[in-house]
Amino acid sequence: MQVPAAIAPIVDLIFPPRCPLCGEGLSEQVGLCMSCWSELAIPGTPCCSLCQRPFPDGMPDGTVCAPCLADPPKHDGIAAGTLYNDASRKLVLAFKHGHRIALAPFLSRIMAARLGDIGSDWIIVPVPLHRWRLWRRGFNQAAILAREIAHARGARLLVDGLERHRQTPSLGGLGRKARARALSGAIRINPRHAASMKGAKVVLVDDVFTSGATSSACVSVLRRAGAERVRISCFARVLDEALPHAEDATQTKTSGTEVPDVLVTKL
Repeated sequence: MQVPAAIAPIVDLIFPPRCPLCGEGLSEQVGLCMSCWSELAIPGTPCCSLCQRPFPDGMPDGTVCAPCLADPPKHDGIAAGTLYNDASRKLVLAFKHGHRIALAPFLSRIMAARLGDIGSDWIIVPVPLHRWRLWRRGFNQAAILAREIAHARGARLLVDGLERHRQTPSLGGLGRKARARALSGAIRINPRHAASMKGAKVVLVDDVFTSGATSSACVSVLRRAGAERVRISCFARVLDEALPHAEDATQTKTSGTEVPDVLVTKL
């Protein structure tokens, strides 16, 4: 939630606005400084309409890449706010492990901007945490982002639409099949919301999309429950082959006057 305008001057006096990445002074409690904003890598176009893999210039919108044609994903597209690089990694770590949940409005605005025509007829569902991990961390970062996106788009939020009823090990270092085995049967639809999923259009929200194993497990469950469409929204997407193209586009944008004011506020 944003700071109410009536108390914003008091908050700014006690906690002077600072860039969450470098600490430089800002004019408001939101966004990044100009230098840090330029370090974020925003997915560029043209790209695959399903997975965001970059295409050569001139490819038409809606084109699907060869890997997605060979092994069609169960989802209806990934909308990543940024590509995973040093800048986005620092923001995610500060948000998730540094407990800086005040970053949620900023992160979610970047995510919502990539979602296109998502509106009130969609359901927003976060990737679930197991109750023990939720207890240790104190919050589900995906749920906080989902709440902000639902509010921004006027969509319905089902914060407990999915349940992770079985603990899963860390997926780091595991291969594709091992990840799938680890997640098999671990995620299910909350029985209280099963009826809402039939014919629904769903946005699945997470902070980072890496191998896609967890998201794929969630999408499969939503599809079996009857969801008509499922799109994935994340703040950062691990897609190394897209980074050079995105960084070139970002440098071009920040060399002029096109940096969005809502994202950059500098003292």
